Amino acid sequence: MNVIAWSPNLTPERCKEVGVGYATKEELFASADIVTIHVVLSQRSRGLVGAADLARMKPTAYLVNTARGPIVDENALLEALTQKKIAGAGVDVFSVEPLPVDHPFRKLDNMVITPHLGYATEEVFRGHYAQMVEGIDGWLKGDAPRKLA
Repeated sequence: MNVIAWSPNLTPERCKEVGVGYATKEELFASADIVTIHVVLSQRSRGLVGAADLARMKPTAYLVNTARGPIVDENALLEALTQKKIAGAGVDVFSVEPLPVDHPFRKLDNMVITPHLGYATEEVFRGHYAQMVEGIDGWLKGDAPRKLA
């Protein structure tokens, strides 16, 4: 797989260090078969992926957003999917959660939606519950709470 990346804070040097190709935002959307979103939601990233970006995507390309809903302009995504300008999308996060029952995304045949559970794996849950038990046990014994690094 040829992996390329873009971020407002990413440099070509950092991409080289981790073995991925650097692309401008425009190049990424124009050439990627699958665009996945991995940025935190902030004032800078709100609406980061808009209509112009989706218009650059190939008609065979897919968008995956498991970061935060407002990073992608949902109206622009709905239009791109409805008009089949891109092949599809996989979305786990939305501007309004839970996604309303009557939301147009629910009617699309080229979109996979999940209820903000992309992080939910057996390993994650085992870790969460082990930490909870450790915390309760420590509290019962009068130990100090665990410090995060």
